[in-house]
This record gives sequence, C-alpha cells and structure tokens, in this order.
Amino acid sequence: MIIGVFVLIMIGCGGKTGENQEIAQKTVVSKVPSEKEQMREKYDSDTEYIAKLYWDIYDQAAQMGSLSELEVVRSIVKRIGEHGYVVVDEENQIDMVGSEQVLRFCKSVEKEQEAKLTIIVVTNDGGLIRYDFHTIGGMVDVVRGYYQPIDGTLENRGTVSYLADSWEYTKEGYLLFEGSYYSESYYVLSLAEEPEHKAIRVMPLDKTCRELNRKYLLPVGYKVNNLFLIDWSEEDFGNLDFYDLFDRFYPEIYEQPVSFTDDGFGAELVYRIPAEIFESVIEDHFKIDNKELQKKTIYFSEDETYEYRPRGVDAVEYPDIPYPEVVNYTKNSDGTLTLIVNAVYPEENTSRAYTHKVVVRPLDDTSFQYVSNQIIFPEDGCDLWWHSERSIKE
Repeated sequence: MIIGVFVLIMIGCGGKTGENQEIAQKTVVSKVPSEKEQMREKYDSDTEYIAKLYWDIYDQAAQMGSLSELEVVRSIVKRIGEHGYVVVDEENQIDMVGSEQVLRFCKSVEKEQEAKLTIIVVTNDGGLIRYDFHTIGGMVDVVRGYYQPIDGTLENRGTVSYLADSWEYTKEGYLLFEGSYYSESYYVLSLAEEPEHKAIRVMPLDKTCRELNRKYLLPVGYKVNNLFLIDWSEEDFGNLDFYDLFDRFYPEIYEQPVSFTDDGFGAELVYRIPAEIFESVIEDHFKIDNKELQKKTIYFSEDETYEYRPRGVDAVEYPDIPYPEVVNYTKNSDGTLTLIVNAVYPEENTSRAYTHKVVVRPLDDTSFQYVSNQIIFPEDGCDLWWHSERSIKE
C-alpha cells in the first residue's frame, strides 16, 4: 500500500510538472517575436537613428514653417547622405546621394546575384519613406515603410512588402519598379491588392535644367490643361484651351482663387467675365492679339465679355498623371529659350512617356511668355488617356 500511494503521488507530481513545463514553454514562445516583427523592429530602430541625424534641421524648419521648402529638403538629403545612406527627395527635384550603390544593386539584379540595398526618400513634411530591397536569382523583394514626424519622433505609419513585378533602370537615369500588396481598405473597394508604381531618379540632372523646369514647366504641368500636350505656336494656337489656362494663371495674377466656380452639385453655371480681366490673365504669359483670342473663345462684343463655364464633373481627370522634367535647353539668338522636356510617368512605368519641345521668351523682368510647344517623341503622337477636355458649348 505504501509503495502504491508513493507511485500515485509521483504520477500526480509528474503530470503537474509536465503541465507546468508546457505552460512555461507556451509563455516563452509567445514572447519570441515573429521574423516579420523582428524585421520591423530592426527597420524602426535603424530609421530612428537616421531621424536623429537630421532632427536639428527638421526642428528649426518646423518652427519656421519652412519644411517643404526645397533648400530645407536639400539640407536633410545631404545630412543623411553624409552618413553613407542612399537618399533622395520625394519629388525627384534633388540629385540623389549614393547613386553608385543603386547602380551596383541593379547590376546584381541583372546578373542574378544576391544583394541588398536601402533607399531613403525624404518627404516634404520632414518624414521618411524607406525602401529595403533584397535580390536573389534576378527577383527583387521590396519592403517599404512610411515614417511620419509626430510629437518629436518618427512614427511608423505602415510597412508593406511585395515582390517587384517589374524592375528597370532606364537610359534616362531612373529606377522604375512596381508591385502590389494587400491593403484592407483598398481591397474592400477593389477586391484586389493595392498597386505601387515608383520612379526614382538615380543619375544627377543639370542644375540649370532643374531651375528652368521649376520656373517654366512645373507650375503648369500636365494637369487640367493642354499647354504641353498638343502642338501650337504663336502663328497657330491650334486647339490650345485658354479657359484652362485662365484657371491656372488667374490666382497668380490676382492673388486669390478663381471666383467663377460651379455650385458643387453638378449644375451648369455660366459666367461672363469682363474682357479686361480675361485678356490680362492670358496676355500675361502669351503674345496673342485680342481678336485671335476672341476667335478661340466665346466672346460677346455687345458688352465686351467672355463666356466662361467652369470645368464640370464630366471633365474630371485621372488623378495619377505624368510630371515634366527639362533634360536639355538652348539659348536662341532672338532671346528665347528652347527646352527639351520628358514626361515622366510612374503610373505607366516609364521615364519618357513622351518628349516635347517648349519655347519660352524671358522678358526684361521676371515675367515671360510661352511661344510654342511641339511633341517630338513618339513620332506618331502620345496617348493622353488621363486628360479630359473641357466642355465648351457654342
């Protein structure tokens, strides 16, 4: 009996011990971060270190309200780059630091060798977008984290990962890649993964080309106007839409938004704008005779006004459009400038959707006039599928 009782006690203790060991094992396992969590912690820690490198610049600019200014962003790019990182700005307006690392990585992709690369993209609010690439066998894995300044620190606002569906380094000096990842909010709307198309300028661009681009091209761009989308000249303005250009230049001249708008409910409103206002806006950037302008618009001679209809809901454009980049320029004997411009279109995975030649006439002061635009590539014209023409009813 004594032996039996002892055996029962031992069995009971053994069972309890096994149970305790199982609980202990579960507890230990639950504390071990997953590989994905470990990776994110590593990225967050390293990114926090990067943030400390430029926090004095950020803090001063934030107090002065100048975070989005080009020189502030340039200072941040330079500071991070001085510590060995590959870094560029969000809008490709500043030469990349560490481009040689990107070129080496692209060669590794081409040769199907294993390699890693990190690119830091500085946003206009002082935050960071971090891309970590890993290639093996010619495939490229992408991890992207977005870090936003909040309460004196960089907070991870989201990290995603995907396999690049396409990867290309172009002769224009751009790294283009695309892929898709799961996003709950996007999936609810589209029942598909969310795509990402990215274009990062790797090779430096001539300083003067950048300045000319900021002065003559970027302020107008390719959005809701056709100034740089069609062929036209001072001798033949063709189908140039002066109403869209009025919308663009009116706020610049009168220092206030266009006051001639729709009612927001799709109702068609029609205005009559005094000739002196409409013509002053157009003539500020174009050398055009009043009679010619009146032919290109709807003009009422009886009260000297121009009919104006705001862009309606039927003229809404696709949100992701190309952006212009001046890649060459020539000073002409008549004082004009000829600019060669590439339309960079990340959505279409191209650093040259089309190329056009723009001629501008600088005036004695800081003002200037647009003289002409001509599409020179591709020869058979380009597909402007994102653009919607404004409705003009006779």
